[in-house]
Amino acid sequence: MLDQATRYTGMMPTEAHNYLLAEEYGLKFDSFGLDDAWAIGTWLRDYAVEHDLSIAIAIKLGEQRAFHAATGSADAENDAWLERKFRIVNRYGHSSLAVRYDFLANGQAADEHSDADAEGYAAPGGGFPIRVGLNVIGAIGVSGLEMHEDHALIVKALQEYRGRA
Repeated sequence: MLDQATRYTGMMPTEAHNYLLAEEYGLKFDSFGLDDAWAIGTWLRDYAVEHDLSIAIAIKLGEQRAFHAATGSADAENDAWLERKFRIVNRYGHSSLAVRYDFLANGQAADEHSDADAEGYAAPGGGFPIRVGLNVIGAIGVSGLEMHEDHALIVKALQEYRGRA
């Protein structure tokens, strides 16, 4: 589906982790508020509808849910995955996919890592930090696709938004 979704799968875990961190810092903002959350969230929803994707989308600023939508057959299970992904972003300050590749680079199974298992954490792709400068002020989440595609869709949305903002 998304061409950029496959770019990480051919890399060694350390290389993928470093690439994902550079990607995150390259998509930081000078400011980010509710209007930005709405614009990115609606772009994601419109894209999902246009491409017949069943996904849940959420954007949080701190503890405030600034945007939430679901398309197709996305359901409450997708919402539960979003919460797990957000917990990883909040705990580590990085995308859930970057955290996954960090675990793998250190010889740990990402799905069995104690921090990933404890208290409803999950480290598949699809949770992405919203950075203002170096500070993480929120997160964007997508659930419903393969984990690399969840991540790539968020990156595409941020790139599109930054291109017109």
